[in-house]
Amino acid sequence: MALCVTVTTSYGVLFYAFPVLAPAISTDTGWSLTTVTAWFSGAQVVAGLGGILVGRWLQGYGPRAVMTVAGVLAVPATVALAYSPRVEVFALAWLVAGVAMAGLFYPPAFAAVTGWFSTHRVRALMVLTLVAGLASTIFAPLTAAFEAMWGWRGAYLALAGVLAFVVVPLHAFALPRGWEKSGGGGRASAGAAASARTAVRSRAFWALTVALAAGSLTVFAVIVNLVPLLDERGFDTTTAAWILGLGGVGQVLGRLIYPPLERRTTPVTRMVGVLAACAVTTIVLGLVPGPWTLLVVISVLAGMARGVLTLLQATAVTDRWGTQSYATLNGVMHTPIMVAIALAPWAGAALAGPLGGYPAAFTALGALGALAALISLASRPTPSQSS
Repeated sequence: MALCVTVTTSYGVLFYAFPVLAPAISTDTGWSLTTVTAWFSGAQVVAGLGGILVGRWLQGYGPRAVMTVAGVLAVPATVALAYSPRVEVFALAWLVAGVAMAGLFYPPAFAAVTGWFSTHRVRALMVLTLVAGLASTIFAPLTAAFEAMWGWRGAYLALAGVLAFVVVPLHAFALPRGWEKSGGGGRASAGAAASARTAVRSRAFWALTVALAAGSLTVFAVIVNLVPLLDERGFDTTTAAWILGLGGVGQVLGRLIYPPLERRTTPVTRMVGVLAACAVTTIVLGLVPGPWTLLVVISVLAGMARGVLTLLQATAVTDRWGTQSYATLNGVMHTPIMVAIALAPWAGAALAGPLGGYPAAFTALGALGALAALISLASRPTPSQSS
């Protein structure tokens, strides 16, 4: 349960707070929303590029040390965001936060759970993502309340305190100490390394990676650009934050249906269906202008698709290549996925301009999700490449 709390808090502070605070940051500082969002995206790029290295460290030394160091690093980075006097300091703070994200977000947490659990790993992953799926539900309204009381700088300072007093001690004192004994396996054996190289060189691995990256870009562009979409339609920030936050309830519901979905479908069929659902809900968000109650329903449905997609990412490697080299393969796979997530905020804003607004941008993002579903058809490994 400690990991559930820390992953939820890390996403809440380092990801879901930003869409709520971004308009206030731009208004208060005079920095353009595009510039502010670009540095947030830069943090995701850093997190993605660090994924392979973090995966190797985690494979060799276990999650406790890696995730504790990442939590410690996240605290001064968030404090620096709060006190940034110039955009250069703001940018540097986000890049440091990106290093911390590489050790705090889902990829290292998935590797930890897969190492600690064997036959019950799907259930354990479901519990982790069920709880962490509430990150937006908890932190979007909480951040809006902090911003209303203390401004965006005070909000980030308060959130830094949450990291310091929740994430760091739980990682340092509550996570298991014995990685080899718990099944992590210590340093990868020569056989595991060879198996990882074979998988990474396969067409199926890269079809899987590209499909998940494109799908992730679609759903995270929806998360970060939903508030601007609703603002364009005349909704106030608080209402928009609640519509965004309630999507987290949908994530929880989606993750509850994953175990029976896994039992009754093949990995490829599952992936095609989930990515198609992400595409459809994104397009519908772009087409429906209101009322807010209907938008809540659509946001919840989009959250359900997003929630299943997260568990799909967590189990995609083991479904195809087993657990032997999971941390390494997962780190490689999540590098382009995290880069795609980094491009998501920029993608929404970049598409909105030439296409004439956020509704058309959401339609284009939905088309990308549909393309991802088609690419995923090639993600089935040949017998010689599978576990």
